[in-house]
Amino acid sequence: MTISLLGICGSLRAGSSNRKLLNAALVLFGPAKVTDADLRLPLYDGDLEDREGIPAGVQQLATQMIAADGVIFACPEYNRGVPGVLKNALDWVSRVKGGPLRDKPVALLSAADGPAGGARAQYALRLNLVPFRADVLAGPEILLPSASQAFDDQGQLLNARTATLVGELMGELRAGITRRRD
Repeated sequence: MTISLLGICGSLRAGSSNRKLLNAALVLFGPAKVTDADLRLPLYDGDLEDREGIPAGVQQLATQMIAADGVIFACPEYNRGVPGVLKNALDWVSRVKGGPLRDKPVALLSAADGPAGGARAQYALRLNLVPFRADVLAGPEILLPSASQAFDDQGQLLNARTATLVGELMGELRAGITRRRD
């Protein structure tokens, strides 16, 4: 049976380091049906929700989460925290019934130009995922520093050790998915 993955990049920029890291992780995961989440959603507004219900884009994201066997978040660090578009998406999805991430194997990756590689944002994202009761993998932690210099022109990771660690995390994600299916 084919594994389905949902990739969620916290940066909207097509050429972002986190998009490249997410793509590298998907390659290292191996064969899978991959869906790319769209975080271009309206800002969460309880009045909007009361008036119009859950927006179609939010419902689509929640449906993608439910359908996926596993989820990979690539989380940049904006001002020492989770990017607004990612936090906004989580705030909206939390309003959808059915627990879209409950018990779902989730892998976290972070890339940033600073020396900590997005550590503060990734830790904040872990906290943001607690109410969802997702099965967030403990590691290995992927915190990629100096991210703008970490990839070649084809988007491949330049550091073999980093690629090995990302491969190990993808192996853990695959194992988590297999355990959940059994």
